[in-house]
Amino acid sequence: MKAVVQRVLSSSVSVKGQQVGAIGKGLTVLLGVGHDDDAVDVEWMAQKLVNLRIFEDENAKMNRSLLDEKGSMLIISQFTLFGDCEKGRRPSFTGAGEPGKAKALYEAFIQAVEALGVPTASGIFQADMQVSILNDGPVTLIVETPPRQKKLAKGTMSHLNLPPKEQEKFDEEAALVRRNLQLRKQQKG
Repeated sequence: MKAVVQRVLSSSVSVKGQQVGAIGKGLTVLLGVGHDDDAVDVEWMAQKLVNLRIFEDENAKMNRSLLDEKGSMLIISQFTLFGDCEKGRRPSFTGAGEPGKAKALYEAFIQAVEALGVPTASGIFQADMQVSILNDGPVTLIVETPPRQKKLAKGTMSHLNLPPKEQEKFDEEAALVRRNLQLRKQQKG
């Protein structure tokens, strides 16, 4: 998954002249789903974005998360994030997930963010949308799910030859993802 994340004072999305989603202070997330993405990527991205410390504290330092700010998230599907412009003049979108799978994972991401206690608004999958963003800062980041996260969660890798502190942090994040997926399954079950 790829996400363009913007810290906003407000943001809205319209389809055919009708507003379909809007938020005040929070994050606007343009979310792209790749063909190899799955539920582990959804959970990882949701956890990462709601806990990303990009809001300023009382000392004007980026030290507060969306959860700390009690902000909202506007989520827009954006397959063009997988556009490959390396060759020729027309982007290739072969890295983007097929529409059925991409829609399911996009909707699962919205649900995962809501399950973490963040109010959400969203666009309409595959619609021609107009997005209005009042970027705060401006602060804009690109976040991608790491391929190693998926491999570890599926049990194909047990050690990544990372420096000890990075390996420890990675193992903690992977355990958190697995724990959250298990809790979600129990809640649905």
